[in-house]
Amino acid sequence: MIIDKASYNYYLEQDLKAYQLKKLSFYNYWWMDSVRFQCRLRKIEYLFNVRKRNIFCRIYRVILEIINHRLAVRLGFSIPKNVFGAGLCLVHYGTIVVSQNANVGENCRIHPSTSIGYYNGAPTIGNNVYIGPGAKLYGYITIGNNVSIGANAVVNHNIPDNVTVGGIPAQIISHKSSLDNGVFPDNFIKKEHE
Repeated sequence: MIIDKASYNYYLEQDLKAYQLKKLSFYNYWWMDSVRFQCRLRKIEYLFNVRKRNIFCRIYRVILEIINHRLAVRLGFSIPKNVFGAGLCLVHYGTIVVSQNANVGENCRIHPSTSIGYYNGAPTIGNNVYIGPGAKLYGYITIGNNVSIGANAVVNHNIPDNVTVGGIPAQIISHKSSLDNGVFPDNFIKKEHE
């Protein structure tokens, strides 16, 4: 969670790394809608968590939330603040629905038509998780670290670390982790965790 200016800068840096961008340029901000949505989301989180007592920051945050909500509707995103850790990558725009009670770790790569929903509790998702297109995760479950969730999988039970799951309901189909499957950029995670 963003708790100060340093963590805000860290989140932005890791998010840009997830998109394989070295820095935020004018082109990246205005022509890559997912990046623009995400940068505004991080700014909203910063203003909500750190600057909430300042009246001018509150007004600025509300204006940003309205602007970002309009972009989110256009892109199909329903992503609340303070759910995702640093390194989030929204691969394509399309329907992505996330419960505000969910908790997602760092370096999550998520595809469209995905739902992380609430049913007697919301999922807790670890670090370095790949969520394929059309995946549905719901309930009071825990997804481990370095997990790949296949396309159209329905996950409604706990998943251990370092596996690949798929199917309805999701079953372990491989003991390869998301780091072994090559779903993240080559220079993004492996060097940090070796």
